[in-house]
Amino acid sequence: MNPEEDTEWNDILRKHGILPQQVKITQNDIYDSAVEQAREEESKRLEKLDLDELDELEDEEEDEALHQYRQQRLAEMQAQLDKEKFGELTQISEPDYKKEVTLASKENWIVVHLFRDSIPECKLMNRHLSLLAQQYRSTKFVKIISVECIHNYPDANLPTLLVYGEGDMRSQLVRLDRFGGMRTKKKDIEGYLKDVGAIDPSLRRSLPGEDDAESENDDGDDGRAVYFDLGKGV
Repeated sequence: MNPEEDTEWNDILRKHGILPQQVKITQNDIYDSAVEQAREEESKRLEKLDLDELDELEDEEEDEALHQYRQQRLAEMQAQLDKEKFGELTQISEPDYKKEVTLASKENWIVVHLFRDSIPECKLMNRHLSLLAQQYRSTKFVKIISVECIHNYPDANLPTLLVYGEGDMRSQLVRLDRFGGMRTKKKDIEGYLKDVGAIDPSLRRSLPGEDDAESENDDGDDGRAVYFDLGKGV
C-alpha cells in the first residue's frame, strides 16, 4: 500500500488519523515557489559580482527603467493627442449634418450652434464657443445657420445650442435669457456644457493670458435654461 496514493481506503485511514493528511499543492504554491527560487538564483548571481560589475548592472537597470517610463509617457501623450483632435469652431451646412453631427456623436461629444449672423447674441455665442473649442479639444464644436438645420426655425429662439453624445441629442439650450442675454460670459456656457457632460474638465487647456478667477464657473445664477421642442431636425 502506498500512503501517498489518493485512494478511498487511504482517505478512510487519513480520516481516522492512521495516515497523515495529504498535502495538496495549488497553482499559487507553484507560483510562489518559482518566484522564491528565482529570487535565490538572482541573489547568488549578484553575490558573485564585484563592485564595478554591480555599478554597471545598476546603470543598465536604471536605463531600462527610464526607457520603460519614457515609452509609457509617449503612449499616454499619443492617446491624449488622439482624443484632443478638434480645437476650433467649424461651420457646417445641411448636407454635412448627418455625418458631422449625428454619426460623429457616436464617438465624440458634439456641440452645435444654430445661429444667424444678424443676431448679436449669436455673434456673442460664436465668440465664446470659439474659445471653448480651443480649451476642450476632445469635444467637437460646430455652427450651422438655423434654417439650414431646422427649416422655418424662428429667429426668436436664437441662439440655440444642441448637444449630442452617444449618437443622440442629449441637451438643448434656447436663447441666453438664463445668463442675462448679451451679458452672458464664456464661463456661463462652459458651466452649462460641463453640467450636461459635453466637456471634460480634466482636459481643459488654459488660454494665453487667461485669469484663473475668470475660469470659475460658479456665478451664483439659479435660473433655468429655456427649452424648445426641436423635434429631430435634419
